[in-house]
Amino acid sequence: MSFLYALDLIGTAAFAASGALAGVRRDMDLFGVVVLGTVTATGGGTLRDILLGDFPAFCFQNETYLYISLAVSLLVFFQHHRFDAFKNPLLYFDAVGLGTFVVIGTGKALDFNMGFIGAVTMGIMTATAGGVTRDVLSNRIPLILRKEVYASACLAGAALMTLLHKTPLPTNLTASLAAVTVILLRLLAIRHNWSLPKAKAQN
Repeated sequence: MSFLYALDLIGTAAFAASGALAGVRRDMDLFGVVVLGTVTATGGGTLRDILLGDFPAFCFQNETYLYISLAVSLLVFFQHHRFDAFKNPLLYFDAVGLGTFVVIGTGKALDFNMGFIGAVTMGIMTATAGGVTRDVLSNRIPLILRKEVYASACLAGAALMTLLHKTPLPTNLTASLAAVTVILLRLLAIRHNWSLPKAKAQN
């Protein structure tokens, strides 16, 4: 198992947990929770593969992603009370998923020889599209549209990985640095309530 593949599986499990937990909190039934967890975990990567022209999508080329999504969603459904010990676990699962999926999406775009903007865009899309779908289906304003450091954290990680890709540094190291950057920025934003500036309305 390669390092990037291991990161991809970790991100899949984290996003599946965040999606399933959102479903539980919205009083969805077992089917709804599983669907929400699976869509959250695989939605961003599926959209990325469609835009890159890589068919079938990654989760159908390797069904391990679907099995992990299903298993984690079921675990959350039957054991959701265990997550009450953590303060707002949805946001922390989401942070881990963001970091790992930014790395996977950016790395795949670079493998397809995309330029800086294309690689960064694919990284952000891979990391955020599943979460947007989760929030829309659970009737919440998507995190990416709220006044939080979210997509901007993905932008920083994707840009860092793309720039480091041009250096002699090992791929595993650049991937780790990018993922840690996203996760730390997101966790710090949650802890300190960071947000991007807004335009001041004229009176």
